[in-house]
Amino acid sequence: MNLGIKVAKFGGSSLCDAEHFKKVKAIIESDPDYRYVVPSAPGKRFDADEKITDLLYQCHRLVERNASHEELFRKIADRYIAIAQELELDFDVKGMLMETSDAIRRFKNPDFAASRGEYMNGVMLAKYLGWDFIDAKDVIKFDRQGTFAAEWTNEVLSEALKDHPRAVIPGFYGAYPNGEVHTFSRGGSDISGAIVARAAGADVYVNWTDVSGFLMADPRVVKNPRCIRELSYRELRELSYMGATVLHEDAIFPVHRAGIPTNIRNTNDPSDPGTMIVMKPSPDRDRSQVITGVAGHKNFTLLSIEKAMMNAEYGFGRRVLQALEDFGVSFEHLPTGIDTMSVVIADKELVTRKEQIIQRIQQTCQPDSIEISSGIALIATVGHGMTSAPGTAAKLFTALSDAGVNIRMIDQGSSELNIIVGIDIQDFEVAMNAIYNAFVKD
Repeated sequence: MNLGIKVAKFGGSSLCDAEHFKKVKAIIESDPDYRYVVPSAPGKRFDADEKITDLLYQCHRLVERNASHEELFRKIADRYIAIAQELELDFDVKGMLMETSDAIRRFKNPDFAASRGEYMNGVMLAKYLGWDFIDAKDVIKFDRQGTFAAEWTNEVLSEALKDHPRAVIPGFYGAYPNGEVHTFSRGGSDISGAIVARAAGADVYVNWTDVSGFLMADPRVVKNPRCIRELSYRELRELSYMGATVLHEDAIFPVHRAGIPTNIRNTNDPSDPGTMIVMKPSPDRDRSQVITGVAGHKNFTLLSIEKAMMNAEYGFGRRVLQALEDFGVSFEHLPTGIDTMSVVIADKELVTRKEQIIQRIQQTCQPDSIEISSGIALIATVGHGMTSAPGTAAKLFTALSDAGVNIRMIDQGSSELNIIVGIDIQDFEVAMNAIYNAFVKD
Protein backbone atom coordinates (compact mmCIF):
# COMPACT_ATOMS: atom_id res chain seq x y z
CA MET A 1 0.00 0.00 0.00
CA ASN A 2 1.32 3.45 -0.90
CA LEU A 3 1.28 5.39 2.34
CA GLY A 4 0.99 9.13 2.60
CA ILE A 5 3.51 11.16 4.56
CA LYS A 6 2.71 12.96 7.79
CA VAL A 7 5.16 15.12 9.72
CA ALA A 8 4.38 15.63 13.40
CA LYS A 9 5.68 18.38 15.62
CA PHE A 10 5.24 18.02 19.38
CA GLY A 11 5.48 21.07 21.63
CA GLY A 12 7.16 21.29 25.01
CA SER A 13 3.96 20.62 26.93
CA SER A 14 3.52 17.43 24.88
CA LEU A 15 6.97 16.14 25.91
CA CYS A 16 7.29 17.49 29.45
CA ASP A 17 7.64 14.11 31.18
CA ALA A 18 7.67 10.34 30.61
CA GLU A 19 3.87 10.08 30.73
CA HIS A 20 3.63 12.50 27.81
CA PHE A 21 6.36 10.62 25.90
CA LYS A 22 4.10 7.56 26.17
CA LYS A 23 1.16 9.55 24.76
CA VAL A 24 3.34 10.71 21.87
CA LYS A 25 4.46 7.15 21.08
CA ALA A 26 0.85 5.95 21.12
CA ILE A 27 -0.13 8.72 18.68
CA ILE A 28 2.76 7.96 16.32
CA GLU A 29 2.20 4.20 16.37
CA SER A 30 -1.53 4.63 15.74
CA ASP A 31 -0.89 5.91 12.22
CA PRO A 32 1.74 4.39 9.89
CA ASP A 33 1.71 7.57 7.78
CA TYR A 34 3.78 9.37 10.42
CA ARG A 35 7.29 9.41 9.03
CA TYR A 36 9.10 12.32 10.68
CA VAL A 37 8.78 13.85 14.14
CA VAL A 38 10.05 17.26 15.29
CA PRO A 39 10.21 17.63 19.09
CA SER A 40 10.54 20.68 21.32
CA ALA A 41 12.42 20.71 24.62
CA PRO A 42 10.51 19.59 27.73
CA GLY A 43 8.08 22.28 28.86
CA LYS A 44 6.40 22.91 32.19
CA ARG A 45 4.85 19.96 34.04
CA PHE A 46 2.88 22.29 36.32
CA ASP A 47 2.36 26.04 36.71
CA ALA A 48 5.34 26.64 39.02
CA ASP A 49 7.67 24.46 36.97
CA GLU A 50 10.44 25.77 34.70
CA LYS A 51 10.95 25.09 31.00
CA ILE A 52 14.18 23.31 30.14
CA THR A 53 15.06 26.00 27.59
CA ASP A 54 14.81 28.70 30.27
CA LEU A 55 17.13 26.70 32.54
CA LEU A 56 19.62 26.27 29.70
CA TYR A 57 19.69 30.01 29.06
CA GLN A 58 20.37 30.49 32.78
CA CYS A 59 23.25 28.00 32.54
CA HIS A 60 24.76 30.03 29.70
CA ARG A 61 24.51 33.26 31.69
CA LEU A 62 26.37 31.65 34.59
CA VAL A 63 29.09 30.37 32.25
CA GLU A 64 29.37 33.83 30.66
CA ARG A 65 30.12 35.28 34.11
CA ASN A 66 32.70 32.53 34.71
CA ALA A 67 30.46 31.12 37.44
CA SER A 68 29.70 27.45 37.97
CA HIS A 69 26.60 26.16 36.21
CA GLU A 70 26.84 22.54 37.41
CA GLU A 71 24.33 22.83 40.25
CA LEU A 72 21.71 24.40 37.97
CA PHE A 73 22.43 21.88 35.21
CA ARG A 74 21.70 19.08 37.68
CA LYS A 75 18.05 20.23 37.67
CA ILE A 76 18.05 19.75 33.91
CA ALA A 77 19.80 16.40 34.15
CA ASP A 78 17.33 15.13 36.74
CA ARG A 79 14.44 15.79 34.33
CA TYR A 80 16.02 13.82 31.50
CA ILE A 81 17.21 11.00 33.74
CA ALA A 82 13.72 10.61 35.22
CA ILE A 83 12.20 10.41 31.73
CA ALA A 84 14.82 7.91 30.53
CA GLN A 85 14.45 5.68 33.59
CA GLU A 86 10.65 5.57 33.46
CA LEU A 87 10.76 4.78 29.73
CA GLU A 88 13.51 2.20 30.34
CA LEU A 89 15.69 3.67 27.60
CA ASP A 90 18.81 1.63 26.97
CA PHE A 91 21.52 4.16 26.24
CA ASP A 92 24.04 6.30 28.13
CA VAL A 93 21.80 9.21 29.17
CA LYS A 94 24.21 10.39 31.85
CA GLY A 95 27.05 10.41 29.33
CA MET A 96 24.97 12.59 26.98
CA LEU A 97 24.20 14.97 29.84
CA MET A 98 27.83 15.23 30.98
CA GLU A 99 28.95 15.90 27.42
CA THR A 100 26.27 18.57 27.03
CA SER A 101 27.18 20.33 30.29
CA ASP A 102 30.84 20.38 29.30
CA ALA A 103 30.04 21.73 25.82
CA ILE A 104 27.92 24.57 27.26
CA ARG A 105 30.92 25.57 29.39
CA ARG A 106 33.41 25.32 26.52
CA PHE A 107 31.44 27.01 23.72
CA LYS A 108 29.89 29.86 25.75
CA ASN A 109 27.31 30.24 22.98
CA PRO A 110 23.74 31.13 24.07
CA ASP A 111 22.21 29.54 20.96
CA PHE A 112 24.11 26.32 21.48
CA ALA A 113 23.07 26.16 25.13
CA ALA A 114 19.40 26.84 24.35
CA SER A 115 19.32 24.26 21.54
CA ARG A 116 20.41 21.40 23.79
CA GLY A 117 16.89 20.95 25.16
CA GLU A 118 15.58 20.00 21.72
CA TYR A 119 18.71 18.04 20.89
CA MET A 120 18.56 15.81 23.98
CA ASN A 121 14.79 15.38 23.73
CA GLY A 122 15.22 14.41 20.09
CA VAL A 123 17.87 11.80 20.90
CA MET A 124 15.69 10.29 23.62
CA LEU A 125 12.52 10.29 21.51
CA ALA A 126 14.36 8.61 18.62
CA LYS A 127 15.60 5.89 20.99
CA TYR A 128 12.10 5.45 22.44
CA LEU A 129 10.44 5.17 19.01
CA GLY A 130 13.25 3.08 17.53
CA TRP A 131 13.68 5.65 14.75
CA ASP A 132 16.74 7.34 13.21
CA PHE A 133 18.00 10.64 14.62
CA ILE A 134 19.02 13.53 12.36
CA ASP A 135 20.81 16.43 14.05
CA ALA A 136 19.15 19.67 12.93
CA LYS A 137 22.52 21.44 12.70
CA ASP A 138 23.37 19.21 9.73
CA VAL A 139 20.22 19.96 7.73
CA ILE A 140 18.74 23.32 8.83
CA LYS A 141 20.85 26.11 7.31
CA PHE A 142 21.36 29.79 8.13
CA ASP A 143 23.55 32.18 6.14
CA ARG A 144 26.47 34.07 7.68
CA GLN A 145 24.14 36.88 8.81
CA GLY A 146 21.88 34.44 10.66
CA THR A 147 19.05 34.57 8.10
CA PHE A 148 17.31 31.27 7.50
CA ALA A 149 18.37 29.86 4.12
CA ALA A 150 15.10 28.31 2.99
CA GLU A 151 16.09 26.90 -0.40
CA TRP A 152 19.50 25.65 0.71
CA THR A 153 17.83 23.94 3.68
CA ASN A 154 15.12 22.39 1.52
CA GLU A 155 17.72 20.94 -0.85
CA VAL A 156 19.94 19.52 1.92
CA LEU A 157 17.09 18.26 4.10
CA SER A 158 15.16 16.66 1.22
CA GLU A 159 18.26 14.72 0.25
CA ALA A 160 18.92 13.65 3.85
CA LEU A 161 15.37 12.40 4.40
CA LYS A 162 15.70 9.99 1.47
CA ASP A 163 18.14 7.95 3.57
CA HIS A 164 15.86 7.90 6.63
CA PRO A 165 12.36 6.45 6.10
CA ARG A 166 11.46 7.39 9.70
CA ALA A 167 13.40 9.92 11.73
CA VAL A 168 13.34 12.41 14.57
CA ILE A 169 14.71 15.89 13.78
CA PRO A 170 14.89 18.28 16.77
CA GLY A 171 13.25 21.67 16.37
CA PHE A 172 14.31 25.25 17.13
CA TYR A 173 17.87 25.23 15.76
CA GLY A 174 20.14 24.78 12.78
CA ALA A 175 23.62 26.01 11.95
CA TYR A 176 25.65 28.70 10.19
CA PRO A 177 27.74 27.67 7.16
CA ASN A 178 30.68 27.00 9.52
CA GLY A 179 28.61 24.52 11.55
CA GLU A 180 28.08 26.78 14.57
CA VAL A 181 24.63 26.26 16.08
CA HIS A 182 22.07 29.03 15.58
CA THR A 183 18.46 29.12 16.79
CA PHE A 184 15.20 30.53 15.54
CA SER A 185 13.29 32.88 17.83
CA ARG A 186 11.45 31.34 20.79
CA GLY A 187 8.69 29.04 19.58
CA GLY A 188 10.84 28.17 16.59
CA SER A 189 10.14 24.44 16.74
CA ASP A 190 6.89 25.24 14.91
CA ILE A 191 9.04 26.65 12.11
CA SER A 192 11.27 23.58 12.10
CA GLY A 193 8.26 21.30 11.83
CA ALA A 194 6.96 23.19 8.82
CA ILE A 195 10.40 23.14 7.20
CA VAL A 196 10.62 19.36 7.59
CA ALA A 197 7.08 18.96 6.22
CA ARG A 198 8.01 20.91 3.12
CA ALA A 199 11.24 18.98 2.57
CA ALA A 200 9.47 15.65 3.06
CA GLY A 201 6.73 16.58 0.59
CA ALA A 202 4.25 15.78 3.35
CA ASP A 203 0.56 15.30 2.70
CA VAL A 204 -0.18 17.01 6.02
CA TYR A 205 1.78 18.71 8.80
CA VAL A 206 0.35 17.84 12.22
CA ASN A 207 1.22 20.28 15.00
CA TRP A 208 0.53 18.58 18.34
CA THR A 209 0.15 20.95 21.28
CA ASP A 210 -1.90 21.32 24.49
CA VAL A 211 -5.02 22.85 22.90
CA SER A 212 -7.55 21.36 20.49
CA GLY A 213 -6.98 23.83 17.68
CA PHE A 214 -7.78 27.48 17.11
CA LEU A 215 -10.68 29.06 18.96
CA MET A 216 -13.04 31.58 17.39
CA ALA A 217 -12.09 34.15 20.05
CA ASP A 218 -9.73 34.62 22.97
CA PRO A 219 -11.13 32.50 25.84
CA ARG A 220 -9.80 35.08 28.31
CA VAL A 221 -12.25 37.57 26.81
CA VAL A 222 -15.11 35.45 25.41
CA LYS A 223 -16.43 32.60 27.55
CA ASN A 224 -16.17 29.13 25.97
CA PRO A 225 -15.63 30.16 22.33
CA ARG A 226 -16.12 27.49 19.69
CA CYS A 227 -13.22 25.71 18.05
CA ILE A 228 -12.53 26.54 14.40
CA ARG A 229 -12.62 23.23 12.55
CA GLU A 230 -11.30 24.60 9.27
CA LEU A 231 -9.70 27.85 8.21
CA SER A 232 -7.58 28.99 5.30
CA TYR A 233 -3.99 30.17 5.56
CA ARG A 234 -5.22 33.68 4.68
CA GLU A 235 -7.69 33.62 7.57
CA LEU A 236 -4.97 32.29 9.86
CA ARG A 237 -2.67 35.12 8.83
CA GLU A 238 -5.35 37.72 9.61
CA LEU A 239 -6.21 36.21 12.98
CA SER A 240 -2.56 35.68 13.99
CA TYR A 241 -1.69 39.25 13.06
CA MET A 242 -4.49 40.47 15.33
CA GLY A 243 -3.34 38.45 18.31
CA ALA A 244 -4.62 34.88 17.98
CA THR A 245 -1.75 32.63 19.12
CA VAL A 246 -1.47 28.89 18.61
CA LEU A 247 1.12 28.64 15.84
CA HIS A 248 4.36 30.58 15.63
CA GLU A 249 3.57 33.08 12.84
CA ASP A 250 6.67 32.23 10.76
CA ALA A 251 5.62 28.56 10.77
CA ILE A 252 2.82 29.37 8.35
CA PHE A 253 5.02 30.11 5.36
CA PRO A 254 7.01 26.92 4.53
CA VAL A 255 3.89 24.71 4.45
CA HIS A 256 1.71 27.42 2.88
CA ARG A 257 4.26 27.83 0.10
CA ALA A 258 4.28 24.09 -0.51
CA GLY A 259 0.48 23.80 -0.42
CA ILE A 260 0.58 21.45 2.59
CA PRO A 261 -2.37 21.58 5.01
CA THR A 262 -1.66 21.94 8.72
CA ASN A 263 -3.62 20.14 11.43
CA ILE A 264 -3.54 21.55 14.98
CA ARG A 265 -4.19 18.70 17.45
CA ASN A 266 -4.21 18.16 21.22
CA THR A 267 -1.76 15.56 22.58
CA ASN A 268 -3.97 15.09 25.64
CA ASP A 269 -7.11 14.56 23.53
CA PRO A 270 -5.91 12.82 20.36
CA SER A 271 -9.41 11.83 19.27
CA ASP A 272 -10.36 15.48 18.79
CA PRO A 273 -9.90 16.40 15.10
CA GLY A 274 -8.62 19.87 16.04
CA THR A 275 -8.27 22.59 13.42
CA MET A 276 -7.36 21.98 9.79
CA ILE A 277 -5.61 24.87 8.03
CA VAL A 278 -6.00 24.66 4.25
CA MET A 279 -5.22 26.62 1.11
CA LYS A 280 -8.88 27.26 0.31
CA PRO A 281 -12.06 26.55 2.27
CA SER A 282 -13.61 23.23 1.29
CA PRO A 283 -16.94 23.32 -0.62
CA ASP A 284 -18.75 21.53 2.22
CA ARG A 285 -17.59 23.99 4.87
CA ASP A 286 -20.48 25.12 7.09
CA ARG A 287 -21.93 28.03 5.15
CA SER A 288 -24.15 29.01 8.06
CA GLN A 289 -21.00 30.14 9.89
CA VAL A 290 -20.41 33.56 8.31
CA ILE A 291 -17.30 34.43 10.30
CA THR A 292 -14.29 32.28 11.10
CA GLY A 293 -13.05 34.18 14.13
CA VAL A 294 -12.66 37.43 16.02
CA ALA A 295 -9.32 38.71 17.31
CA GLY A 296 -8.00 41.99 18.59
CA HIS A 297 -5.12 44.06 19.92
CA LYS A 298 -4.96 47.01 22.27
CA ASN A 299 -2.77 50.11 22.49
CA PHE A 300 -2.89 51.94 19.18
CA THR A 301 -2.93 55.62 18.23
CA LEU A 302 -5.10 57.06 15.47
CA LEU A 303 -3.46 59.94 13.61
CA SER A 304 -6.18 61.78 11.63
CA ILE A 305 -4.96 64.29 9.05
CA GLU A 306 -7.44 66.64 7.37
CA LYS A 307 -6.89 68.95 4.43
CA ALA A 308 -9.35 70.41 1.94
CA MET A 309 -8.87 69.09 -1.61
CA MET A 310 -6.45 66.46 -0.36
CA ASN A 311 -7.55 64.06 -3.08
CA ALA A 312 -6.39 66.45 -5.79
CA GLU A 313 -2.95 67.08 -4.25
CA TYR A 314 -0.25 64.97 -5.85
CA GLY A 315 2.03 63.08 -3.42
CA PHE A 316 0.12 63.94 -0.24
CA GLY A 317 -0.13 60.35 0.99
CA ARG A 318 3.47 59.67 0.07
CA ARG A 319 4.68 62.63 2.14
CA VAL A 320 2.69 61.49 5.17
CA LEU A 321 4.14 58.00 4.98
CA GLN A 322 7.61 59.42 4.29
CA ALA A 323 7.41 61.24 7.63
CA LEU A 324 6.84 57.90 9.35
CA GLU A 325 9.62 56.20 7.41
CA ASP A 326 12.10 58.97 8.21
CA PHE A 327 11.71 58.20 11.91
CA GLY A 328 11.63 54.43 11.55
CA VAL A 329 7.92 54.03 12.33
CA SER A 330 5.65 51.49 10.65
CA PHE A 331 1.87 51.80 10.41
CA GLU A 332 -0.88 49.22 10.84
CA HIS A 333 -3.80 50.58 8.78
CA LEU A 334 -4.52 53.50 6.47
CA PRO A 335 -8.26 54.31 6.23
CA THR A 336 -8.91 57.38 4.08
CA GLY A 337 -11.63 59.78 2.93
CA ILE A 338 -11.74 62.51 0.29
CA ASP A 339 -10.27 65.18 2.58
CA THR A 340 -9.01 62.98 5.42
CA MET A 341 -6.28 60.44 5.86
CA SER A 342 -5.95 58.37 9.03
CA VAL A 343 -2.91 56.39 10.06
CA VAL A 344 -3.12 53.72 12.76
CA ILE A 345 0.16 53.26 14.62
CA ALA A 346 1.07 51.03 17.57
CA ASP A 347 1.64 53.11 20.71
CA LYS A 348 5.06 51.53 21.25
CA GLU A 349 6.21 52.98 17.90
CA LEU A 350 5.37 56.52 19.00
CA VAL A 351 6.82 56.59 22.52
CA THR A 352 9.71 58.92 21.70
CA ARG A 353 8.88 60.13 18.18
CA LYS A 354 5.30 61.41 18.18
CA GLU A 355 6.08 65.14 18.27
CA GLN A 356 8.81 64.83 15.65
CA ILE A 357 6.49 62.99 13.26
CA ILE A 358 3.67 65.51 13.70
CA GLN A 359 6.08 68.38 13.10
CA ARG A 360 7.40 66.71 9.93
CA ILE A 361 3.86 66.14 8.58
CA GLN A 362 2.98 69.77 9.27
CA GLN A 363 6.11 70.95 7.44
CA THR A 364 5.74 68.73 4.37
CA CYS A 365 1.94 68.48 4.01
CA GLN A 366 0.55 71.73 5.53
CA PRO A 367 -2.65 70.00 6.74
CA ASP A 368 -5.65 71.97 8.00
CA SER A 369 -5.59 69.90 11.18
CA ILE A 370 -4.02 66.85 12.81
CA GLU A 371 -5.98 65.01 15.48
CA ILE A 372 -4.33 62.43 17.71
CA SER A 373 -6.45 59.77 19.45
CA SER A 374 -4.62 57.41 21.80
CA GLY A 375 -6.03 54.47 23.73
CA ILE A 376 -7.43 52.73 20.66
CA ALA A 377 -8.07 48.98 20.35
CA LEU A 378 -8.47 47.18 17.02
CA ILE A 379 -10.77 44.22 16.48
CA ALA A 380 -10.76 42.13 13.31
CA THR A 381 -13.73 40.03 12.29
CA VAL A 382 -12.42 37.47 9.80
CA GLY A 383 -13.99 34.94 7.46
CA HIS A 384 -14.30 33.84 3.84
CA GLY A 385 -18.04 33.52 4.42
CA MET A 386 -18.37 37.28 4.82
CA THR A 387 -17.92 37.82 1.08
CA SER A 388 -21.13 36.00 0.17
CA ALA A 389 -23.31 36.91 3.15
CA PRO A 390 -25.35 40.11 2.65
CA GLY A 391 -25.71 42.27 5.73
CA THR A 392 -22.52 41.10 7.48
CA ALA A 393 -21.27 44.64 8.11
CA ALA A 394 -24.74 45.77 9.21
CA LYS A 395 -24.94 42.93 11.74
CA LEU A 396 -21.50 43.77 13.11
CA PHE A 397 -22.16 47.49 13.48
CA THR A 398 -25.62 46.89 14.96
CA ALA A 399 -24.12 44.55 17.56
CA LEU A 400 -21.59 47.22 18.58
CA SER A 401 -24.26 49.92 18.66
CA ASP A 402 -26.57 47.82 20.81
CA ALA A 403 -23.66 47.22 23.20
CA GLY A 404 -23.03 50.97 23.47
CA VAL A 405 -19.64 50.80 21.73
CA ASN A 406 -18.53 53.86 19.76
CA ILE A 407 -16.64 53.05 16.55
CA ARG A 408 -13.64 55.31 15.96
CA MET A 409 -12.39 53.74 12.73
CA ILE A 410 -13.49 51.25 10.08
CA ASP A 411 -11.18 49.47 7.64
CA GLN A 412 -12.23 46.71 5.24
CA GLY A 413 -9.82 45.10 2.83
CA SER A 414 -10.69 44.82 -0.85
CA SER A 415 -10.82 41.02 -0.49
CA GLU A 416 -13.67 41.43 2.01
CA LEU A 417 -11.96 38.77 4.11
CA ASN A 418 -12.11 40.94 7.22
CA ILE A 419 -13.60 44.04 8.78
CA ILE A 420 -11.43 45.92 11.26
CA VAL A 421 -12.89 48.43 13.68
CA GLY A 422 -11.07 50.82 15.97
CA ILE A 423 -12.73 51.44 19.34
CA ASP A 424 -11.85 52.99 22.68
CA ILE A 425 -9.69 50.60 24.65
CA GLN A 426 -12.12 50.48 27.59
CA ASP A 427 -14.76 48.96 25.26
CA PHE A 428 -12.52 46.11 24.08
CA GLU A 429 -14.01 43.21 26.06
CA VAL A 430 -17.60 44.40 25.52
CA ALA A 431 -17.03 44.76 21.78
CA MET A 432 -15.38 41.35 21.39
CA ASN A 433 -18.31 39.65 23.11
CA ALA A 434 -20.88 41.65 21.16
CA ILE A 435 -19.38 40.68 17.79
CA TYR A 436 -18.89 37.04 18.73
CA ASN A 437 -22.42 36.65 20.09
CA ALA A 438 -23.94 38.36 17.04
CA PHE A 439 -22.50 35.78 14.66
CA VAL A 440 -22.18 32.60 16.73
CA LYS A 441 -25.37 30.98 17.92
CA ASP A 442 -25.22 28.38 20.68
